[in-house]
Amino acid sequence: MQEGCAADVATKAASTDLSVSDLVNAAVRASLTEDADDLASFEARQREPSLRFEDVLKDLKRRVKL
Repeated sequence: MQEGCAADVATKAASTDLSVSDLVNAAVRASLTEDADDLASFEARQREPSLRFEDVLKDLKRRVKL
């Protein structure tokens, strides 16, 4: 944990009537959920064609979006 973070978590735990463990578990669970969502998005887009960055820039400039 970063310096001072442990004290912040302990203060949050005391003010919410939750244990430090409960707060850490909730944070880990939220992070893992975000990771699972990201992986699902990657998998859903796996079959999309790759676009060259230069081509995307040209297209944006052509459409006056950049």
